[in-house]
Amino acid sequence: NSKIYDILLNESEYLEGSAVVPPYLCGQPLQNKVQLKGRDLLTLKNFTGEEIKYMLWLSADLKFRIKQKGEYLPLLQGKSLGMIFEKRSTRTRLSTETGFALLGGHPCFLTTQDIHLGVNESLTDTARVLSSMTDAVLARVYKQSDLDVLAKEASIPIINGLSDLYHPIQILADYLTLQEHYGSLKGLTLSWIGDGNNILHSIMMSAAKVGMHLQVATPKGYEPDPNITKLAEQYAKENNTQLWLTNDPLEAAHGGNVLITDTWISMGQEEEKKKRLQAFQGYQVTMKTAKVAASDWTFLHCLPRKPEEVDDEVFYSPRSLVFPEAENRKWTIMVSKKWGMEDNKEFSVWPQLGHSWLLVSNKQSRLPTCITCSYDIYFLPETSY
Repeated sequence: NSKIYDILLNESEYLEGSAVVPPYLCGQPLQNKVQLKGRDLLTLKNFTGEEIKYMLWLSADLKFRIKQKGEYLPLLQGKSLGMIFEKRSTRTRLSTETGFALLGGHPCFLTTQDIHLGVNESLTDTARVLSSMTDAVLARVYKQSDLDVLAKEASIPIINGLSDLYHPIQILADYLTLQEHYGSLKGLTLSWIGDGNNILHSIMMSAAKVGMHLQVATPKGYEPDPNITKLAEQYAKENNTQLWLTNDPLEAAHGGNVLITDTWISMGQEEEKKKRLQAFQGYQVTMKTAKVAASDWTFLHCLPRKPEEVDDEVFYSPRSLVFPEAENRKWTIMVSKKWGMEDNKEFSVWPQLGHSWLLVSNKQSRLPTCITCSYDIYFLPETSY
C-alpha cells in the first residue's frame, strides 16, 4: 500500500535500518507455544519472558474488549474461586471479585474468621478440600511456604495474592501500565527506592526477562533477599540487561524511566515503625528525585501510600501512573484466573489496541514492542488504510 510506505518514509528517522515484516507474525508464535493451563502463579521466577509477555497480551485483550468494546465474555461461567485472605486488602479483593464476576464466575471470600491455614486442620487437608469445591484458589498469606504447600497438595491452580516474599499479580499490573504508557517495556530502566520487600523481589524475578534494567536503592539492613538477588543477577546476565544495588536513592534514580516505591512498613511490621521511619530518612520520592531521572520519567506505587514515601507533588502529578496501575490489577488478575483453569482459545490473535499497525525489526528504536514477539509495532493513523 503506497500510503503506508509514504508514512514509513516520513518516519525514516525512527525506522532507519528496519525491515517491514508480515503482520501475521504478531500474536501467533506465543499463542501456539505458551502453555499456562493448570499452572500455579506463586512467583514470576517460574515464568519465562515470553510467558510474562503473553499474560500481558491476554490482559490487554480483555481490557480492550470488555472496557472499550463492551463485550460480554462469560469465559468462567460455572467456575468458582476460593479467596483466602490472612491479611486485609482493598485492591486485591476488589479486583479479584469484580474481575472473576465479570467473566461469569463465582468468587468465595474467606477471612481468618472462616479459615486458619495450618491451625484447625493441616494445609494438606485444606488443599484437598479446596480442590474438591473450587476451580482455583487465590491466597493472600503471611508465609510463602504456606502457598508452596497448598500448591503441592492441591489439584487446582494456586495464585499468590501476596506473601512475605512475592507479589506477582501486582507486578503484572505494573508492567501492563508501563506497556500502555511507553508502548514498550524493552529498554526501560526501573528505579526502585525503598524497602527490599516482596514487590521488589517480584520485579527482580521478572524485569530482565522482559528486557528492562533495574536500579535499586535500599537502606543498609533493608536490602532484598540475597538468594533472590543472586538469581536476579543471573537473569540480568542471561538477558543482557543491567542490575545494580546501592544505598543512595539519587544514584538509583539517575536516568531512570520509572520511579517506584512502596510502603516502608508492611503488614506485620507495625512494631518496627519507629525504627523503620528513622532508617528510611532520605528515601522519600520528590521532585528532587525526579530531576535526576530520565526526561520521560513516570511514577508507580502499588498503594496504599503514605506521605513519607512520596510527596504530594509527585504522587498527584501528571507523571504519576498510580491510579491506572491500580485499575490494571483487575485486568491482569482476570487473566491469571482464566489461564489457570482453561486454554485461551477465546482470546484474540491480533493486537486489541484500536490501531492499524505494522511490525518493524529495529532494536535501537523506542517504537512500541509487540508484547508477544520479538518485533516492534509501528502504529499508523486510522485513515492510512
